[in-house]
Amino acid sequence: MALPLILLGSALGAALLANEREKRHQLEGKRLSGINPSSMKDKTIGLHPSLWQAGHKQVKPKPGAIICCFVYGVIEHTGIWLDDNTLIELHGNGLIRAVSTRRFLAGRTGSKIFVACNHTHQPLIDGEILQRAEKAIFTYREYDLFDNNCHRFVWSCLSGTEESLPSFNDLNKKLSSYFEQSIYWDEAWFNL
Repeated sequence: MALPLILLGSALGAALLANEREKRHQLEGKRLSGINPSSMKDKTIGLHPSLWQAGHKQVKPKPGAIICCFVYGVIEHTGIWLDDNTLIELHGNGLIRAVSTRRFLAGRTGSKIFVACNHTHQPLIDGEILQRAEKAIFTYREYDLFDNNCHRFVWSCLSGTEESLPSFNDLNKKLSSYFEQSIYWDEAWFNL
């Protein structure tokens, strides 16, 4: 009796995965053909970061690019790209530090870093984000997972303002509004 239920569950899971792949494929097609998703109904996130569905293009991060990775596949951790193999992050102990890509990914899910890009695969960089981030290195913040987290740090470096951003989705909404376009999270190309 359990075998038919297992088979049914597997078939349902496969169908859902195929549907998500098809949606992602259609979105990638629109993106590659130059259709700006800013005209789409929900322009906050054009493309979520994904460990399971590889994108069609990798992007080399530029200094000041906003980056993210997964933490155990449950939440996202964000930071700011500094140079070839270094980025700036707010660590969970409250220290803002410059770390290697290897250290940024250590103890987290997989080996992928994603870059916030526009629909033409260009990293979204603006203002004094890099200068603010560099100035903050070796300073402390009273870390709080929901109120004073890595997303708030990234946003403060970009905008110069302090706002509570409890989730990655909240950061994406702010980024979309700031850059006035959809945010695509493309896989970063870098040397480990």
